[in-house]
Amino acid sequence: MKNRRHRLWIAINTGTALLLALVVALMVNYLSFRHYYRVDWSRAQLYKLSSKTTGLLESLEKPVAVTVFFQPGNVLYEDIHNLLREYQFHSRRLNIQWVDPDRDISQTEELAVKYKVTEPNVVVFDCEGRSKYVRVDEIANIDAASGIERIAVFKGEQAFSSAIQGVVQKTVPVVYFLTGHSERDITDFDRRTGFSGAAQLIERDNIEVRPLLLSTAKQIPADCGTLIVAGASKSMSKSEADLIATWLHRSGRLMVLSDAGQTSGLEKLLQEWGVLLHNDVVLDPDRTLTGREVFVAAYNQHPITAKLGTTAAIFHMPRSVEPDYIQPKTTSADRPKVTPLALSSKNSWAETQPDQMPAKYDKGTDDLPGPVSMAVAVEKGDTAGLLDMQIRPSRLIVFGDSGFVSNSGLTGGDASLFMSSLNWLLDREQLMAIEPKKVDDTRLKLTREKIRILFWSAVGAIPALAALLGTALWLRRRK
Repeated sequence: MKNRRHRLWIAINTGTALLLALVVALMVNYLSFRHYYRVDWSRAQLYKLSSKTTGLLESLEKPVAVTVFFQPGNVLYEDIHNLLREYQFHSRRLNIQWVDPDRDISQTEELAVKYKVTEPNVVVFDCEGRSKYVRVDEIANIDAASGIERIAVFKGEQAFSSAIQGVVQKTVPVVYFLTGHSERDITDFDRRTGFSGAAQLIERDNIEVRPLLLSTAKQIPADCGTLIVAGASKSMSKSEADLIATWLHRSGRLMVLSDAGQTSGLEKLLQEWGVLLHNDVVLDPDRTLTGREVFVAAYNQHPITAKLGTTAAIFHMPRSVEPDYIQPKTTSADRPKVTPLALSSKNSWAETQPDQMPAKYDKGTDDLPGPVSMAVAVEKGDTAGLLDMQIRPSRLIVFGDSGFVSNSGLTGGDASLFMSSLNWLLDREQLMAIEPKKVDDTRLKLTREKIRILFWSAVGAIPALAALLGTALWLRRRK
């Protein structure tokens, strides 16, 4: 009887200990689920979010719907999945839906009509009817030179955070394109001359695009966030130029895309702002394929170019655009600050006689030696360093080419440079502040012979060696 009672107490103690252990395990599990620390141990850290992104996600007040139209076989599929998991971890207001365009055909067609998606493999962000979709070339630079697609530069965080920032903004910026002087047309779908692609690119960033005929409007609208003069081939009237000048001095924002040999009527205004448009064509033998284009991969330090890295834009027969270095020096703090943006190589020059055969740099003439500036950014009235002053500065960007924004242009580098410039004009610097991440190719590259040796080593040699050692050990023990 005593032994039975003793065994009963032992059973009770054991059961109680097991129960307590189970309770402790559940408590540890619950606490670890609620409170844990995440670390990205990957080499490239493609999915580690910047403080700007985490701050943006934690400040979301409205739900954001994310629809991923991606084929599972796409090279970016897993990276997008992992990155969006990180986004969702920092904000429960992100509702992510995955749609396979090859299998979910009806749903794909329905959502494609809703979001005006015309291509596969895009990620759509929507907040209260404001939507933006991100393409593959905006998420990453894909290198297929070796016959196998691999990610060279990953821009997923930059693209997704920009899209979220764009759709959560309640006030939609308005960009006006000047018309009436044979400018590029935002309704023209021609591959060489049209600007419809630029208009779509801007609208996808949740920005409204409108045309502006100054001769009829008589003024620049009050809601104009930026005025773009794109490839004007006819000179505007003095009264129109004066309207633009007055508006620019009143904290206006202006982008001028001026082609070689064209006169827009804004030349005097630009010179007053410290910008010289030369009547020439920039030639760069080191950065061209046909001699008519210039691959731009050298940028000066500026918020516009800070995150472009070596992403190349392609200018087509550009003219030189330089700061007016001989402008009278003043001590005024309100003097325009002119910064060259895009530069040609040292072996380039600006040719004032483009019909000369063969084209060459003529010392002692108006030809400019390289490197030559082909775009500048101007800012006036910046009060960032002054306390108790919140004056919006005037900003101006001048490009020596409009073709890089045409429908035949707008490659990855062209679109990045153009939209980064526009975001700077619209005070949306936060959309440019996330740096792309380079991906090192760490694949093991072996010849066919080495692969064969590796195969037979793993399948034959190593198992045979193990068997031989085992047999030798067995024979030794028998003795």
